Amino acid sequence: LFSSERWKKLSEKGAVPQRLLWASTSSKDPAFKDTRYVEALIGPDTVNTIPLQTLEAFRDHGDPASRLEEDLDSAASILEKIKAGGIDMEAVAVQLENEGIDKFTEPFQKLLDAIEKQKEQAGV
Repeated sequence: LFSSERWKKLSEKGAVPQRLLWASTSSKDPAFKDTRYVEALIGPDTVNTIPLQTLEAFRDHGDPASRLEEDLDSAASILEKIKAGGIDMEAVAVQLENEGIDKFTEPFQKLLDAIEKQKEQAGV
């Protein structure tokens, strides 16, 4: 995508590639290695936001290596099995996206309300 002639023209005009963001990737299951998801999601042109505890664990014993593009054939096979099992991954993605938006909507509104309150108190 970013090596096409079209992209080169856009890049010459200042366009920059959008990077994939992995948000709050920490292991919630104590049976998993505490750096499991951080390590698995390392790849080119990605950004990962992680809790401080996960960052400290990764600094201590993480294994930094690009893994995101490893074993793609196996990943494709797994996705086919999921589909064959009757799971609609598009529907799952939409549901997860909506749940993620819902999780951020209320805190964002609280932030806006707090800013508005401070503006009023400051007479702005």
